[in-house]
Amino acid sequence: MPLRIAVSGGIAAGKSAVCRILQQGGADIIDADDIARELVAPGMPALAEIAAQLGPQFIQADGTLDRVALRAHVFADASAKTRLEAILHPRIQQSLQQRSEASKSAVVAVAIPLLSPQSRARAYGWLDRVLIVEAPQEMQIARIRARDGSSEQLAAAMVAAQLDSAGRLPMADDVLINDGDLSSLEHWTRSLLQRYQTLATG
Repeated sequence: MPLRIAVSGGIAAGKSAVCRILQQGGADIIDADDIARELVAPGMPALAEIAAQLGPQFIQADGTLDRVALRAHVFADASAKTRLEAILHPRIQQSLQQRSEASKSAVVAVAIPLLSPQSRARAYGWLDRVLIVEAPQEMQIARIRARDGSSEQLAAAMVAAQLDSAGRLPMADDVLINDGDLSSLEHWTRSLLQRYQTLATG
C-alpha cells in the first residue's frame, strides 16, 4: 500500500504547484477536481442528479454542465451548495480511495482542496498524512486576480468563503508556507517528498 498524502490548503495557495513538484519527484498525483469533472461529464449519473435537484438550467444545450452558472448559484445559495456537495463528495471520496489503493507508486499525493477536519475524520480516515499549503491572504488575492481576471473584491470574497488557516491547521501533519519564489517552494516540497519516501519504504 502506498503512503497516501492529502494535499490541501486555501485557494491560490499553491497546491497545484506543490503537486507538480511531487509528481516530478516520482509521486503519483490523484486530483479531486479532475475526478469531479469526470463525474459531471454528459451521461454520468451525478449530472442527472444535479439537473434533478438544482435545476435543468445548469445543463447546456450540448449536454454539458454550465460550470460558471452553477458556481455562481452555489456561491450565493448555501442550501444549493450543500445539495451539490451531497451529490459529488461521496463519489469523489470513493474514487480517490480506490485510485490511491491501486497506485503502484510508493507515495501518492491526493489533492483535496476542500478537505476539512470534519471530512478528514468522517470520510478520509484512510489517508496517512495531511499536507497543508498556506500563503498570505494578499498573495492569494493577487494570484486569483492574475489567474481568473477577477476583481479584488471578488477575489477577497473567494478567499473569505473558504475555511481559514485556523480551521485547516489542526488536521495538518505537515505545513508548507508558500510566501516566496518557485525555487523556495521546490526546495521545501522536495525535502518533504524525501521524508515521505523514507516513511513509505521504512
